[in-house]
Amino acid sequence: MTECATLYVTVPTVETAHAIAAQLLEDRLVACANILPGMVSHYRWEGRITQDTEAAMFLKTRKALIERATARIIELHPYDCPCITAWPIEGGNPEYLAWIAAETEG
Repeated sequence: MTECATLYVTVPTVETAHAIAAQLLEDRLVACANILPGMVSHYRWEGRITQDTEAAMFLKTRKALIERATARIIELHPYDCPCITAWPIEGGNPEYLAWIAAETEG
């Protein structure tokens, strides 16, 4: 079975999330994008504590594509230092995991 992963990405707006998701799907770097609007992030940036409203993205892909997908997200992302983390998928519905693999090949 192909090893899969979830990429977690934060973006400034839902529109940005939709644009990045559409391009990653077109590039076949992800099989699915889940977009959660209205997240509030608190963080330290450039020496000060701040908060912003953002959207979160959960992108399903193959582990072999993490590096390429990350590089593409960085190209498309408006932040200087975007949050992009990869979480391994340790199990789940075998048919769903096979679908992720099939949709990110080619």
